[in-house]
Amino acid sequence: MSTTASKHPKGLYYLFLAEMWERFGYYLMIGIFFLYMTDTQSGGMGLPKDQGSDIYGTFIALVFLTPFIGGLLADRLLGYRLSITIGGVLMGLGYCGLAMPGDAFFYLSLALIVIGNGFFKANISTLLGNLYSEPQYLPKKDTGYNIFYMGINVGAFICNFVAAYLRNKYGWGFAFLAAGIGMFIGLIIFWAGNKTHRDYDIRKPAQPHDMPLWKVFGLVILPAIIVGVLSWVLIPGDVFGSDSTDAFIFGSIPIILFYVSLWARASKEDKNPIAALLSIFAVVVVFWGVFKQNGTALTTWAEYYTDRSLPEVLEKPAASLGMVQQVDAKTTTVPDFDAAFRTRTDADGKVITKEGPAPYLNNLPKEEWPQEGNSLSLISTELFQSINPFFVIALTPLVVGFFGLLRRNGKEPSTPAKMALGLFITGLSTLVMVGAVWAGDNGQFKVSSLWLVGTYFVVTLGELCLSPMGLSLVSKVSPPRLTALMMGGWFIATSIGNKLSGILASLWDTYDDKQYFFWVNFAVTVSAALALVLMLKWLRRIMEKPAI
Repeated sequence: MSTTASKHPKGLYYLFLAEMWERFGYYLMIGIFFLYMTDTQSGGMGLPKDQGSDIYGTFIALVFLTPFIGGLLADRLLGYRLSITIGGVLMGLGYCGLAMPGDAFFYLSLALIVIGNGFFKANISTLLGNLYSEPQYLPKKDTGYNIFYMGINVGAFICNFVAAYLRNKYGWGFAFLAAGIGMFIGLIIFWAGNKTHRDYDIRKPAQPHDMPLWKVFGLVILPAIIVGVLSWVLIPGDVFGSDSTDAFIFGSIPIILFYVSLWARASKEDKNPIAALLSIFAVVVVFWGVFKQNGTALTTWAEYYTDRSLPEVLEKPAASLGMVQQVDAKTTTVPDFDAAFRTRTDADGKVITKEGPAPYLNNLPKEEWPQEGNSLSLISTELFQSINPFFVIALTPLVVGFFGLLRRNGKEPSTPAKMALGLFITGLSTLVMVGAVWAGDNGQFKVSSLWLVGTYFVVTLGELCLSPMGLSLVSKVSPPRLTALMMGGWFIATSIGNKLSGILASLWDTYDDKQYFFWVNFAVTVSAALALVLMLKWLRRIMEKPAI
C-alpha cells in the first residue's frame, strides 16, 4: 500500500468497485420495484399505488434498519470481511429469487435482501474508514468517502439502462436476475483485493460498560421483532396509515432506546461524541424522507405526468438498445384511472380494470395521439432513475474541488455545516416540482422532462453535501470500538427516513392539487435544516476531539 500523503490507500479502489457492483444490483432492483408492483399490463403484480408505495417504503426502511445488527455482529464477532461476504451472498440470492413467480418467492426474496444488506452496507463503509485511520490518510477521509460515494452512483447510473433493456425485451424476471449477477461480481472483486484491506479487519471486543452481545439480542432485537409483529397483528385499525407502518414504527422503538441507553451508559469521554451523532441522526431522517421519493412519487410523475416522447432521430437507436416503451391508441385492458391517475380497487384491494387506451394518453391532447397502426416511442420510465447518479458522477469532482479550495484557504465549513447546507438545497429541489405542477396545470397536461432533470440536479447537490459527509462524520467521531455500531445508527436514521418517504408517497393520491404535496416536503426539509443550523455551535463545542 502506498504511503504517499497525496494518494489514497489502494484498498479504496477495490472497495469502490465492490460497492459499485453491489449498488448496481440494488438500484437495478429498486429502480423497477415500484413499477413492477403496480404494473397491470406486462406481468407485474397489479397493486394500487398506495399499496405499492407502502411496500416500497417498508422494504427500503428495513433494508437500512438491519445494518444495526450487521454492524454489531461485525464489531464483536464476525469481522468485516466475513460479514460483507455473508451479506453479498444473501442479497445476490434475493435478487435472483425475485425472478421467480408467486408471492412466497417475492416476500422470501425481499427478506434475504433485507438481511443481506444488514451484513454488507455498514461494514464496507466502516472498513473504508479504517483504511484512512493512518495519519497520512486522515486529512483525505472526506474526499475518500466522496470517491467511494461516486462508485455507488456509477453502479446506480448504469443499472437502469440494463433494467430497461431486459424488462422491455425479455420481462421483469431477467432484469432481477441481472441484479443478482451484479452482486456476485462485486463479491469477487472484494475478495480479489483482500490483501489491501485484510489488515484493517479488526474486531473490537466489548468494554466493561458495553452491553454484552447476548443481552443486546435479548433486550433489544428480540423485543423489536415481537413488538413489530404484535403491532401488525393486534392493533385495531391503522395508527400510522397501514399495518406495516405501525409494525415498523413500534418495532423501531426498542432499537432507538438502545442507542439512547448507549449514550446514557457511555464513559465521560464517549458521551459527547455519541450525543452529537444521535442528534444528527434525528435530523437527517427528514432528508431521506424526501430524497427517497425518487422511487415512488417522482417515478409516478415520470410515468404519467412527464412528456416521455423521443426525438425521431433517437427512436431507432434507443429501440435497438431496449430503452423504448411503445404506446398506441388501441383499446386494451387498462387500470381504471380517474382524471388524476387514481385507481379504483375492489374488495380485495386489487386494481379494477377497464377497456380503454394506454393510460399515458389520458392527459395528452387527442391530436397528439398516435394514428391507427402507429405508436408513440417513449423513454422507459426507470431511465429517469439514472439522472441522479449521473449528476453525482458529474458533480462530485466539482463539489470535492470546491470544498478543497475552501480548505486551502482555511474557510472549509465543518462537516455538520455541509450537511445543513445539503438539507436546505434538498428543500429547494421540491420547489422545482412545484413549478412542474404549475406548468402542467396540476397534471391536466404533460410537462417537459427537464423539470425532473432540474429537480434531480438540485437534489443531487444537496445529497453530495450530506450523504457522504454523514458517512465520514460517523467514521471520524465514533468511539473506535463502536464505529460499525454507530455506522449502523446512521443507517437506522436512513431506514426511518426511508419509511417516512413511503408514508409521504402513499399520500400522493390524497392531494387533489399536487403542488401541496411538494410544499409539505419543502416545509419539513427546511425546518430540519434550520434545526441543524441551530445545533452547529453546540456540535463544535462538544466535539473538540476529534475536531470537525
